[in-house]
Amino acid sequence: MGNLWKHYSTITRHRHAVIRHCARAGILWRGLMHDLSKYSPTEFWAGVKYYKGTKSPNEGEREAYGFSRAWIHHKGRNRHHFEYWTDYDRVTHVMSPVKMPLIFVKEMFCDRVAASKIYQGQNYSPAHPLAYFQRGTANRAIHPETAKLLEGWLVILAEEGEKAAFREIRNCKSY
Repeated sequence: MGNLWKHYSTITRHRHAVIRHCARAGILWRGLMHDLSKYSPTEFWAGVKYYKGTKSPNEGEREAYGFSRAWIHHKGRNRHHFEYWTDYDRVTHVMSPVKMPLIFVKEMFCDRVAASKIYQGQNYSPAHPLAYFQRGTANRAIHPETAKLLEGWLVILAEEGEKAAFREIRNCKSY
């Protein structure tokens, strides 16, 4: 029962942080729609079962089964994850990343900052989201233009702070 409340509290605090960030980024509706699938049975009960509080419960499910049903469910329904944006390349016939629409890159930024704040707690610094992004570079399939845009915003966050990063995001109309 303890994990139920802890998991619910964690995903709800995260979601509310994303809503606040999306409002600052000028995409409030995306914030209001953010991660609603985490409350679905497939994702919620796995989250309760594998809750740790310091990292995603999907890691625990991967350890148990070799993959995470909750993550597969989540990434297939939430367009702010770059993993959603893959398709077969017409030339190579290989599954490849495609360029994400701008609104979902903005939401992805908000999601990453909020996740860092929730998981890092009092240890959070504006450099955490950038460091996390850079640690995963070698193991990720994201469209190069999408990666460049997101990383640029994360650099602004780390070097100039939230106010400057959200101003840049609000003013960005294309990439």
